[in-house]
Amino acid sequence: MMMMTFKTLLITSLLGWVQCQESHSMTPEEKTVIRDQIVEMFDHAYGSYMKYAYPADELMPLSCRGRVRGQEPNRGDIDDSLGKFSLTLIDTLDTLVVLNKLDEFEEAVKKAVSEVRLDNDVVVSVFETNIRVLGGLLGGHVMADLLRQRGDRMQWYQDELLHMATELGHRLLPAFNTTSGLPYPKVNLRYGVQNPLSRTGTESDTCTACAGTMILEFAALSRLSGESVFEEHARKAMDVLWERRQRGSDLVGTVINIHNGEWVRRESGVGAGIDSYYEYLMKAYILLGDNVFLQRFNVHYSAIMKYISQPPLLLNVHMHNPTVSVRSWMDSLLAFFPGLQVLRGDLKPAIETHEMLYQVTKQHKFLPEAFTTEFRVHWGQHLLRPEFAESTYYLYKATGDPYYLRVGQSIVEKLNAYTRVPCGFAAVQDVRTGAHEDRMDSFFLAEMFKYLYLMFSEKSQLPIDIDDYIFTTEAHLLPVSLSITQPPCQGNITETVPISQEEDLFTHSCPSTETLFPNNPSFAKTIRDGFKYLTGVGRVFRPLPVREIELPLHDNGMEPVEFLRSMGISLTPLHEVTAGDAGSRKRHKGVYRVKLVAELSQTLDEEEVVPHIVQLISPPFLGRTVLTAGPAKFGKDLSKQEHGVKGRLVKVSPVHCLWANRKCK
Repeated sequence: MMMMTFKTLLITSLLGWVQCQESHSMTPEEKTVIRDQIVEMFDHAYGSYMKYAYPADELMPLSCRGRVRGQEPNRGDIDDSLGKFSLTLIDTLDTLVVLNKLDEFEEAVKKAVSEVRLDNDVVVSVFETNIRVLGGLLGGHVMADLLRQRGDRMQWYQDELLHMATELGHRLLPAFNTTSGLPYPKVNLRYGVQNPLSRTGTESDTCTACAGTMILEFAALSRLSGESVFEEHARKAMDVLWERRQRGSDLVGTVINIHNGEWVRRESGVGAGIDSYYEYLMKAYILLGDNVFLQRFNVHYSAIMKYISQPPLLLNVHMHNPTVSVRSWMDSLLAFFPGLQVLRGDLKPAIETHEMLYQVTKQHKFLPEAFTTEFRVHWGQHLLRPEFAESTYYLYKATGDPYYLRVGQSIVEKLNAYTRVPCGFAAVQDVRTGAHEDRMDSFFLAEMFKYLYLMFSEKSQLPIDIDDYIFTTEAHLLPVSLSITQPPCQGNITETVPISQEEDLFTHSCPSTETLFPNNPSFAKTIRDGFKYLTGVGRVFRPLPVREIELPLHDNGMEPVEFLRSMGISLTPLHEVTAGDAGSRKRHKGVYRVKLVAELSQTLDEEEVVPHIVQLISPPFLGRTVLTAGPAKFGKDLSKQEHGVKGRLVKVSPVHCLWANRKCK
């Protein structure tokens, strides 16, 4: 008993320390230490790539060598990111500037200009090449041009990165040669799509995000180069996706046919396959100042909040029947969505979903690639994805709450503790075992370190004014001044069609902290507290109160007690526990009052009942009402009913019942 009390006190003390750490403000000295640690980690990752991998596309951190396409075992579609164009170097260019590594940036630009080729006979993903390579070249050009204008370095630079970006843009354009205007998912950098040597052009489907995540890079390329063709094609693809939305729900599916515009996969969510389409609608408005993108985003957002968002969960539904959930798990890519909600000004659901994600990381160290609605691992891989850090950064900037600095600190510490290897950082093959995978994707350098460094930096400590830029989905920096300094190319103004929709406080305005936090610095904490122990991790152990039951026993023995003991139930006569208490003995012959003695086991957390939710989808609720529920100990297992359960809803009043005779009192 004393040992258990000591453990309880120890657990309580540790939890109190963790909670104190999470809520306590962070001193400038602490932030400096963490920021320096982030820089050291970046140096380790980038230095390892340049030492062991360059000019290969990626570093293999366990093998300490570069991943060259065709020389390593084929990984299928994953390898479509690799185009023999020094992917990690290009993807990292503007991160070097943000981290104030200007000498390294200048050296990297020189390498890119003199050594990187874009005319390789390689089939690549249009989507990945656009966001990583084209975006990386544009972000690098914007930074190089800024440094050149300041006059202290890069005076030799003559827009070479912009010329490379324009060349790459032309190499991606053949993908848009379809009857619908939606791009092919793959293109050969040298031969295009339909050339017999291209080894592509037979595909019929693409994902929504693949077709809808071109506008930022292509529009920026058009504005900077003066060639309108890029923006025209990207806008056309966005127009098709908008027109093909399901008019009843205003949702889009996951996969679409590029020739006839018919949906191939009709599940709708905010994660893999759709995610950055919604992101680029909002950010296209910010970058280009075109109101039509904001109108479309607001229509989609209303649908998302009506059908998909069930705080803190973000579910996948059928686009034609959005009251039907199509799967019982979520993927880690949806972790970007709280950050997008911050841009929209809708902080309450952003805080709720982010807190749910944080609880999952506490339970599994990292976000698994997919996890169930009960927060168990569905797919245990973790690829060093940056989306959770991205949303943490946005929430900290929006709220100023030091809690999010502590979340960022935990990300840094876990990356260092569990993914660092001698030659860089390695993806986690399974969060349950901690086994590593010989993989360090370029987005780890392009995004993760950028968001973490910015989180722990003051504006005065940065070499650029970060508020002058919008982040692409790969966190590349494009200047928001593009809409003013570079007017839209002729024919690149999408016609505005009046849209009937419910408007709220943030439909046509930027978020106002005065409105969001009216003299209430504890606003975010109040929201978070409701989801603090969502996964059961971190809950302080409190012994259950003693429960007494009456058990009839035979006069001639204790056979029932022995029988129960054989089943693992330990019973002790109350008079043995409370000796001398005359009231503890039952006056009726042959009946004793006994106390149920529970023994603390190592599997207590594992045996804890996981809370479920019930979603009411019939009128007038239509999915908006979500209730916490516990699994029944008898009757049908509702969790196995894929399409829900139909029936009348009955409210018991009062709710206190005597289960012995099933009557309420």
